[in-house]
Amino acid sequence: MGPSSTDPRQLAGIVDRWAGRPVLVVGDAMLDEWRFATSTRLCREAPAPVLTLDHRQIAAGGAANTAVNLAALGARPLLVAPIGVDPIGDQVARCLHQAGVQDRMIAQPGARTPVKRRLIAADQILLREDEGDLGGTRPAAATERLLAAIAASTEQIRLGPATGPAGPDRPDLVICDYGLGGLAEPVRRWLIDNRHWYGTVALDAHDLRQWAGLRPTVITPSIAEAALAVGYAVPDRRRADAARSLLARLRAATGAEVVAVTLDVDGAVVDDGHGAAHHSPTTPVPASRAVGAGDAYLATLTLAVAVGAAGPAAAELAQRAAALTVRDTGTCVCHRETLLATLTDAGTAPADLVDQVRTARAAGARIVFTNGCFDVLHRGHVTYLAEAAALGDLLIVAVNSDDSVRRLKGPDRPVNPVEDRVAVLTALTCVDHVVTFEEDSPAALIERIRPDVYVKGGDYPPEMVPEAPLVRRLGGEVHILGYVADRSTSAIIDKIRAENVDVRGGA
Repeated sequence: MGPSSTDPRQLAGIVDRWAGRPVLVVGDAMLDEWRFATSTRLCREAPAPVLTLDHRQIAAGGAANTAVNLAALGARPLLVAPIGVDPIGDQVARCLHQAGVQDRMIAQPGARTPVKRRLIAADQILLREDEGDLGGTRPAAATERLLAAIAASTEQIRLGPATGPAGPDRPDLVICDYGLGGLAEPVRRWLIDNRHWYGTVALDAHDLRQWAGLRPTVITPSIAEAALAVGYAVPDRRRADAARSLLARLRAATGAEVVAVTLDVDGAVVDDGHGAAHHSPTTPVPASRAVGAGDAYLATLTLAVAVGAAGPAAAELAQRAAALTVRDTGTCVCHRETLLATLTDAGTAPADLVDQVRTARAAGARIVFTNGCFDVLHRGHVTYLAEAAALGDLLIVAVNSDDSVRRLKGPDRPVNPVEDRVAVLTALTCVDHVVTFEEDSPAALIERIRPDVYVKGGDYPPEMVPEAPLVRRLGGEVHILGYVADRSTSAIIDKIRAENVDVRGGA
C-alpha cells in the first residue's frame, strides 16, 4: 500500500510522486474576501468598536481553494464549477489564473457567485457577511452545459500524458459539495452513474447521504457531517473516541476506502480501510487562521492516496499540510516546498539543517537550541518554547525518538509516536526547525549545530546540565527556564490513569 509515516524521507517521496499529477475538481466555487482593520475606541452610538480599514485581500474559496491547494502542492488541477456572471466571479477566475489552476467554470446568467466577507481586527473575526448563491431553479440548459464541461474535462485529462498509477484512462476526481447549489441532483446522479470513469475519487460533502452509491475512495467529513450521515448524536466530549466509533459505519454507509473524520482543534481520525484508526492531533489556533485548512487537508490526503500511500502516511501528510497553513490569517494554502521543508527538518537529514544554520548565522542570526521528549504537549511546553525562541532568532527543537523515550521514561512511554510529536511541534509558530535523535543525549547534534544559546527547563543550576560543558566549549551560553507551575506530562498521564481506574472500579 505504501511507506510508513514513521520516516519523513518516505513521506517526502510520496510528495515527489504526485508532482504533475492531473486532478479534476468539481464543486461549489466561491470568493473569500478579508478586510483587515484596527480599532482603538468604541463609538458613542453603541457598544461597538470603531474600525479603520487597513487593507483588503481576496482568495479563491470552496472548491476553488481546493484546486489552488492542489496546484500549490505540485499537481495539475482542472476546476469545473458553476459561477455567476458578475464581478465576484471574475475575481475568482483571476485568483485561479494567478495560482496556475486551469478552469472550465460555467457562467450562469442570473446566478450570483457566493462570497464570504470577513471583517477582522487583532486576529479576531468580528463579522462575516455571506452573499450570493447558485441554488434555486436552474435552467436545464445550464445543467447540460455543466455536465458537458465535466465530461470534456475528464476526456481532456484521460487523453493527456499518463501520470501516476491510475493511468490516463482513469483520472482522479475531487468533489466539493458545500450545499451552495453548484452540484444539483442531476449533476450528482451523473457523477454517481459514471463513477467507473475515475480512479481515486475524494468526496467532501456537507450531506454525504445525497451521494449514496458513489463509492468514493476518500471522504473527509467533519464530526458533525459524519454524525449526520449515520444518524448519530455528536458528543460534547471525547470527540476523537466518537469519531473512531463512526469509522466502520461511515465506510459501510458510503463504501469509502479511506475515511478521515476531521475534528478542527482536535485534528483528525483516519481509518485506512484495514481496521486501523490513526489519530493526527493538532495545535489549536484562532479561527481566523483556520479558514480553508480543510481544503489543504483534502488536497493533500487525496494526492497521497492517489499515489498509493498507506492510510497513516497519507493522514500524516494531510495533517502536516493543514498545520502549515494556519500560521497566518487568511484563506489557507499549503505549498509543496513548505511541506517538503518540514519533512527535511524533521530530523532525518541533519546535514541540511547544519547548512541552513550556517547560512542563518552568517546573516547575523542568533541560534537557540533545546531538546526533550515533548510527549503530550501542554501549556508548560508551549510557554517554555516561546520563552526559548525569544532568546534568539532561530529556534531548533530536538526531539527524542520513541526508543530513546522508552529508555528514559519507561516501557509505557511515549504516549504519542515521534511523527505525531514532531508534527505538533512543527505547527508552533515559535519553532523554526524540528530534528529527532536516537541517542539519550543530544550532544552529537549540539556539536554539529553549535548553538549560541542552549535552553533547558527546570529549577536546577546550569552546572547540573550534562551538556553545559560542551555548549560552553563551543562558545555558547546555557539558559535555564522555569516550568509553568502544575503543568507536566507525567501529571497529565497520572490524572488520566487515575480517572480510568475510577471509571473501571466504579469509584
